[in-house]
Amino acid sequence: MEKLVIEGGRPLSGAIKIHGAKNAALPIMAAAMMAEGTVHIQNVPNLSDIQVMLNILQALGCRTGHVGETVTVNTSTAHSHHIPEDQMSQMRSSIFLMGPLLARFGKVQVYQPGGCAIGERKIDLHLKGLSALGAHIEETGNMIVCTAPKLVGTEIVLDFPSVGATENIMMAAAMAQGFTTISNAAREPEIQDLQNFLNSMGAKIIGAGTDTITIKGVSTLTPCTYRIIPDRIVAGTMMIAAAVTRGNITLEDVCASHLTSAIHVLKRAGVQIAINGDIINVSSLSRAKSVDRIVTSPYPSFPTDLQSQVMVLLSLAYGASILKETVFEGRFKHVDELTRMGADIRVDLNSAFIRGVPRLYGATVEATDLRAGAALVIAGLAAQGTTIIEQIHHIDRGYDRIEQMLSHLGANIHRVTPVTTE
Repeated sequence: MEKLVIEGGRPLSGAIKIHGAKNAALPIMAAAMMAEGTVHIQNVPNLSDIQVMLNILQALGCRTGHVGETVTVNTSTAHSHHIPEDQMSQMRSSIFLMGPLLARFGKVQVYQPGGCAIGERKIDLHLKGLSALGAHIEETGNMIVCTAPKLVGTEIVLDFPSVGATENIMMAAAMAQGFTTISNAAREPEIQDLQNFLNSMGAKIIGAGTDTITIKGVSTLTPCTYRIIPDRIVAGTMMIAAAVTRGNITLEDVCASHLTSAIHVLKRAGVQIAINGDIINVSSLSRAKSVDRIVTSPYPSFPTDLQSQVMVLLSLAYGASILKETVFEGRFKHVDELTRMGADIRVDLNSAFIRGVPRLYGATVEATDLRAGAALVIAGLAAQGTTIIEQIHHIDRGYDRIEQMLSHLGANIHRVTPVTTE
């Protein structure tokens, strides 16, 4: 298995471009199934999750390509509504294909999805929403079969503003008969991006970014060329890395309005942030200050996907901080790894109590999930000595060669690939 080796203690400096958003690209790639022909999606990062989605689309009969930052999906040869179980087990986002396949073929066969082990993430809201649109759902063991010869618009109220459920319902409703209203919808920028993509193909959707989305169903969608938004979580990760290493970096191709809550927290910690259009400069020449309380919650509140990274900053800050996780109950697995590096963190139920220490120390640690892995990279950048991070395939799911991005900013980090012998 590949590993990352980091020699800590170097402040980050320089400029990098932030790649496209994985969490926007995946549902948009799934939505491409709804139009017959070739869709071109630009600004798509080279991630393992992207490759898994391409593999699934190929299994459905599509012809796909990924050259540079452009993904092409030719759906004219698509013939299957069955997503193979082995591919679904690799990535939770495969569930996004339920809505598009129902809309196009009137049937979809899937399995419980896989992904990072960060807590229970049921798909009941997806199924309830699709059922409300007229889908008949049968669950047998791990297999789920949905059939809907005709989807009909309706009013849907989500019990929780689930991103995935909101997106799946949007896609199915885009080709349903009549109007659909989604209340208590998730408001993430990636949902706005999906709306814009679907509308570029001819859908009629308004309200994404608010808690009420209205969809007027259309009978057909046509292929388009579309550029996805930059990845706000990658941008936030790099901002925190600059603060932790007491560096000075410039991020290009960023949407600052997508990072409002993260920017607010970093400023409270004493980090200097300057915004000029799609460029953000981040500098922190001294030790951060503690932040009394941070609570993760659905957008526009502080994102759960930056919780583990900001915990590293708080671990090295003056004073004590409290970080409460309200989205995923299993998202403190990185705490044991950080304490191995010298952090002083105590967890009680869904809250972490963090007492800042002057320094962290290099150690061999394991990335237990995608964002935990990113946090350990940040910790290694600041730590005294050598840090070795194992199980980095998790990190590759959401960061396009993170070691290259950080090396460009002056970090001493490299990927080690074991030599195999026969």
